[in-house]
Amino acid sequence: MASDPALLDIDLIHGYLVRAYWCKGIARETVERSLRNSLCLGLFESDKQIGFARVISDFGTFAYLCDVFVLEEHQGKGLGTWLIQCVMKHPELQGLRRWHLLTRDAHGLYGKVGFRAVAQPERHMELVELNPYQAEKS
Repeated sequence: MASDPALLDIDLIHGYLVRAYWCKGIARETVERSLRNSLCLGLFESDKQIGFARVISDFGTFAYLCDVFVLEEHQGKGLGTWLIQCVMKHPELQGLRRWHLLTRDAHGLYGKVGFRAVAQPERHMELVELNPYQAEKS
């Protein structure tokens, strides 16, 4: 596990994210900007990156966990759970009041580390731009 930005394989990260359901078609420049402005952790086997997680946070009260992945050939070994546990134990992310994330299909994974459905959804609001990365290509 490494949080040093110099160790991250941006080609690998972009290559995964550009095809992920949550950000399909995302431009490399957008990925690079998001990495510069977030706490990023890479999961490595020897010196090869095999997974990734990104956290957007004020480092005092709130964190949004996003862009979590383990390459397909390394899934099913508990690495995703371990990656999330490492993220949540990161020294800069201790004592936060709230963590947030969105997922379509990994509720079981995140449930293992304590995430639950929003208890009071009537308090939560969002503004969503559907397919924003398609506009980037114009």
